[in-house]
Amino acid sequence: MRITDMTAVELAAAIRSGTTTAVEAAEAMLDRIEKLDQTYHCYVTVDREKTLAQAKEVQSKIEAGELDGPLAGVPVAIKDNMCTEGMLTTCSSKILGNFVPMYTAEAVLNLQRAGAVILGKTNMDEFAMGSTTETSAYGVTKNPWNTEHVPGGSSGGSAAAVAAGECFYALGSDTGGSIRQPASYCGTVGMKPTYGTVSRYGLIAYGSSLDQIGPLTRDVTDCAAVLEAISSHDEKDSTSIERSDTDFMSALKDDVSGMRIGIPRDYFGDGLDGEVKDAVLKAADGLAKKGAVVEQFDLSLTEYAIPAYYTIAAAEASSNLERFDGIKYGYRTEDYAGLHNMYKKTRSEGFGQEVKRRIMLGSFVLSSGYYDAYYLKALRVKALIKQAFDDAFSKYDVILGPVAPTTAPKLGSSLADPIKMYLGDIYTIAVNLAGLPAISLPCGADKNGLPIGLQLIGDCFQEKRLIQTAYTYEKLRGAFPAAVKEVG
Repeated sequence: MRITDMTAVELAAAIRSGTTTAVEAAEAMLDRIEKLDQTYHCYVTVDREKTLAQAKEVQSKIEAGELDGPLAGVPVAIKDNMCTEGMLTTCSSKILGNFVPMYTAEAVLNLQRAGAVILGKTNMDEFAMGSTTETSAYGVTKNPWNTEHVPGGSSGGSAAAVAAGECFYALGSDTGGSIRQPASYCGTVGMKPTYGTVSRYGLIAYGSSLDQIGPLTRDVTDCAAVLEAISSHDEKDSTSIERSDTDFMSALKDDVSGMRIGIPRDYFGDGLDGEVKDAVLKAADGLAKKGAVVEQFDLSLTEYAIPAYYTIAAAEASSNLERFDGIKYGYRTEDYAGLHNMYKKTRSEGFGQEVKRRIMLGSFVLSSGYYDAYYLKALRVKALIKQAFDDAFSKYDVILGPVAPTTAPKLGSSLADPIKMYLGDIYTIAVNLAGLPAISLPCGADKNGLPIGLQLIGDCFQEKRLIQTAYTYEKLRGAFPAAVKEVG
């Protein structure tokens, strides 16, 4: 088997056994990026020299017996909204086009402690605002299954890099589905952990009460290994939770007998593509044949999730993005008259259209006279959505449904209609509002060969149950084909 065809866990085992080295793996991946990335544009930054220096250092630690984990020596891609010391971190925005952090995000540090080798930073929707990776200031990323289609977003660069085999796994961030939806569109596995499981320290914030870092991988085994590596309590993040049950690889069991799986009727109404519906329900039938108890139920409040989410997320974004003003770091306009004019021109020139739209919406809902009417009402709806999930999880172990209403749309079609783009997040957003864990994995393809994603949602801190269900389904489904076959 070629190095680039291995999963992350398989490669780490090969490096430990001496069949290959971390340096050979890094070189193989860097060569592949060089050949493919001009087509897919998954990366914003790749530093060959730094990557190979890291790989040499990691290899010497593996040989000395200091590193022996399931990810030691494996190259990884990092979404460009996670700070990396000494490496450009832009959030795919002009306003941070020259920003090189002096520290590294805690989740990335955890990977480095586990022996990961950073390849570079992946393209994304600007400040994670978008569902297609088309709002990036550095050009669009293309779906490796069909370059006329989007890879999803905002972690589209990370998902496309995994699908194209331009990394063994990647980190993304999920504010309203930004890991799971691109995973669905690109035929990879993506997981959003319970809020607080992975430190947000060093993640450049979009919506602080919703953001969560998680893995994008080739299979469920890799997903469990990466989640185990990045999960930790961090005193630098006030929302970080101390957990003792983060041995996620122990959940890799092929068994769902007696598991109660609920399918929300609300997720299968108008707007859901027929091929997506059939593939998801077929997956549910497969799990039923493996011994799970599968039944439909009414989740309720689904139609309120999108307006509540965009009110809360935009409000938090307008506050979080205040710091980008051209004073201490980042882009500053060249021609200005006085301080206030400099602020205005810097932000007007530095932010893209979608970011400006959300800042304006957020400022509006937080303004005097509208705060109670919109923002407080959205917070009440958020609490009701959490209650609806609590009621569901009193009856079910796992909730099963689609990730997105359709497969990946064509490039350009979503940006023409922002409301349609927002509605595309209907099945993922409520998970973030309730702080729940959820996983996306491929369950088929449409008539055009584009992947279809299956979403499994769990109660808080029930990642192991999700991993076990996903692993069982993955064994039942068999290997999912690669998006990009041979590379000369």
